[in-house]
Amino acid sequence: MIRRLSLSAVAVSMFASLVSAEIGFDGVKKADLSEELSNIEISAPSAAEAADKGILADLFGIRRAKEWTIMVFGNGKNDLEPFLLKDLNEMEKIGSSGGVNVVVEAGRIDGYDESDGDWKGVRRYLIKKDNDTEKVTSPVLKDLGTVDMGDYKSVIDFAKWAKSAYPAKKYMLIFWNHGAGWTKNGQPRITKGISYDEESGNHINTPQMATILKEIGGVDVVGTDACLMAMAEVNYEIKDSVKYIVASEETEPGDGYTYDLFLGPVVAKPTMTAAEVGKAAVDGYSNHYDGIDQGYTQSLVLASAMTKLPQLTDAFGAAVMAAGEKALAKSARDGAINYAYPENRDLYDFTRLVVEGSKNAEVKAKGQALMNFITGELVLHSRARDSKPSYWSPAKKYSLSKGIAAYLPPAGLGEGYTDLAWAKATQWDEFALWINQP
Repeated sequence: MIRRLSLSAVAVSMFASLVSAEIGFDGVKKADLSEELSNIEISAPSAAEAADKGILADLFGIRRAKEWTIMVFGNGKNDLEPFLLKDLNEMEKIGSSGGVNVVVEAGRIDGYDESDGDWKGVRRYLIKKDNDTEKVTSPVLKDLGTVDMGDYKSVIDFAKWAKSAYPAKKYMLIFWNHGAGWTKNGQPRITKGISYDEESGNHINTPQMATILKEIGGVDVVGTDACLMAMAEVNYEIKDSVKYIVASEETEPGDGYTYDLFLGPVVAKPTMTAAEVGKAAVDGYSNHYDGIDQGYTQSLVLASAMTKLPQLTDAFGAAVMAAGEKALAKSARDGAINYAYPENRDLYDFTRLVVEGSKNAEVKAKGQALMNFITGELVLHSRARDSKPSYWSPAKKYSLSKGIAAYLPPAGLGEGYTDLAWAKATQWDEFALWINQP
């Protein structure tokens, strides 16, 4: 049976042109096209209706750009594998929609989880809605076999493919894995950041994150569903190829994002701006951990505002050094809210403690300007919940966090720190070393 279609006048005109020119269309000859046209029921919808229904796109195999494509680089090739499968099922509670694509590159290895068929390797999915919370039923678009998900080029390949296969007006890229800010303890302390692949032993370092975003043509929102990434050092590195950055100053629980709480509002309102999607990511995460009374941090940063931060931190640091308030700066550093890595201190809280203790008018003025900038222009949305004491750690007052941390080591700088764009653009490394001088 020949399918009867409702075509716009433009579409009919294009078909007629093909017929009159005796051009074959997908192997169909002129005579076949004439017969096909005679069996089509023609109506003339408005241009708006035609655009809405995507008639021309459907006819000619053109994939229409949706409002959003959300790309998740899900490196589960480590001890987080069970949580990756959980998150994929959370995504499937919502699924892709007429306005939103949710595409994932997901990787697994031996040794951590045997559920869902115990498949191994790396797959690409278009996430579809289902009611099965135990099994991922979304279509596997491609089985890539063994892929090094600690190689930054793998992210480039995934994101370029996703942008081409699932075009949209706006894009979000989520790095899903362990994170360590700009560095990670253990191996040589070079510029390390995110996406640790235990199979290859590789990871993506902070400068490589900038390379990824530049090579894929940038995105509207970057989310790091990983620990300790909300740092001045990370944000400054990637600021030129993204509009908004979502990240956590503290470690994230293994469960990380609660994807149905994040994606639900976006799919319900696909015309969300990039700032609104970033806020939805912060709120989905925060609402979940509020609901189970677990401490957390999560924030949304305006990337372009990072260009103004160096002049403010430099002015503040210069004022403190000129005033000779080294002892105050050291006590403020040690007293400011910190995270799993003690050298990561909330930038606002550190500044606040200096300002409150300073007897110097210039220090107070420069510090207040920095604090006003952080909570005014830079960090657009920040949520946190104080943690409770546990066997492993004391309670922490995460509510003192304002959305961006900075590196303040108690001794020398970690190897590779001066290679960061932040260290090159600012005097922060000199200030940190000055604080540590006798």
